[in-house]
Amino acid sequence: TYEKVCRYISRESESVVVSVQYRLAPEHKYPAAYEDCLNATIHFMKNIEHYGVDAANVIVCGDSAGGNLAAAVSQTLAGGSDLPKLRAQILIYPGLQALDFNLPSYHQNRGVPLLFRERAAFYVLQYLNGNATNLEEVLEGSHIPIDIKLNYRKWVSPD
Repeated sequence: TYEKVCRYISRESESVVVSVQYRLAPEHKYPAAYEDCLNATIHFMKNIEHYGVDAANVIVCGDSAGGNLAAAVSQTLAGGSDLPKLRAQILIYPGLQALDFNLPSYHQNRGVPLLFRERAAFYVLQYLNGNATNLEEVLEGSHIPIDIKLNYRKWVSPD
């Protein structure tokens, strides 16, 4: 879907964009997609000379759930020293948090196609375990223990 966008980004930034096809939920539950993306990126980075690529010009990119995966791969690789560092990550409307579906952005965009609050929660559940029976609890916010909510309120809050 995003091949043309990735080619454009690659051309304009004079970089190589790594955009990986990965196994999809609900048939392949977490962490299958993450592992696919991480393993493909590690393989690419370890064999970079084989591809004739300058290691200083590699970008990971993803949209929606793929944006989440690109962010996770970037964070995982940022801590390592045995691979070249990524130049950047490009996240196109990434799904980055599933702690609170009652934040202002979910309410402001509740009627926007593809961003429906209920759909977002449904897809998160599909990604995690393939089971959406707890959808109402997730929408209410009762799926996260209060101690975790308190711990992350600095980053995930209406403020």
